[in-house]
Amino acid sequence: MALRTRITELLGIEHPIVQGGMMWVGRAELAAAVSNAGGLGILTALSQPTPDDLRREIDRCRTMTDKPFGVNLTILPSVSPPPYAEYRRVIIESGVTIVETAGHKPQEHVEEFKAHGVIVIHKCTAVRHALSAERMGVDAISIDGFECAGHPGEDDIPGLILIPAAADRVKVMLASGGFGDARGLVAALALGADGINMGTRFCATIEAPIHDAVKQLIVSNDERATNLIFRRFHNTGRVAKTSVSDDVVAISKWPDAVFEDIRPLVSGAKGRTALETGDLDAGLIWAGQIQGLIHDVPTCADLIGRIVSEAEALIGGRLAELMARTLEKAA
Repeated sequence: MALRTRITELLGIEHPIVQGGMMWVGRAELAAAVSNAGGLGILTALSQPTPDDLRREIDRCRTMTDKPFGVNLTILPSVSPPPYAEYRRVIIESGVTIVETAGHKPQEHVEEFKAHGVIVIHKCTAVRHALSAERMGVDAISIDGFECAGHPGEDDIPGLILIPAAADRVKVMLASGGFGDARGLVAALALGADGINMGTRFCATIEAPIHDAVKQLIVSNDERATNLIFRRFHNTGRVAKTSVSDDVVAISKWPDAVFEDIRPLVSGAKGRTALETGDLDAGLIWAGQIQGLIHDVPTCADLIGRIVSEAEALIGGRLAELMARTLEKAA
């Protein structure tokens, strides 16, 4: 059986489970595996060094799956920004029909994607930003709670509050940040979301193209094993607790600390080295509090199948029994 929601209907997928865009992780192997399992896999555009490389990665993904998959395009302020418009053009010309956008001022990208019939999911961390994205014309919101890996914003609103607050006001929505099992999926649906977006949980799968030492770190970590970095610089990020992120936190507490003091520790290139070599001291590893609920490294098919079947059992079993007992008492 499959749980049918507005997000499965919008995206043409079997299960309301989406793999979030993740730098260096969102490659064809993982995206195709998620899509083949009935979810929505997502390639990360900027993991590819050039727009032409992205075109080749999209083509490679198509050799691995005939199911829908998407591409993430994250727009961040930068002194020397990537050629976002060229990446966008490749996505459109390659016939990709679903895009996840995130980051800074996505309007021009949203308008161009929509002009070419692309479904746009925009990831944000506040209800006000979700409403702004809807006004731009996005088709769905991925609302990211404070538990998430990556950038949770500066409002520190956890999913238990943020998800229903957003559901009260937006049309179609994924719940993101802190999801990794059937209980999370059922809770998200109860809170008003139409599905879940998972990042860290998909890092700890067989098909994730990262070193096994990183996957085992995620499995061994508990829910406390993250650090919040960049708080001082109003660009908060949540990462796995490692020697590197501990150093970033310690240096950031210096009374006169500036970003240049931590720059050597936080470069994306060093993070990539950590993911690909398994050297946990090489760079930052981005992971969320859901680590505390991750206990194995399954295939994507086994993970998604387990989440869906257990969610159906929860809804049709425990919750149905609770309602039956309530009605019996009231009779």
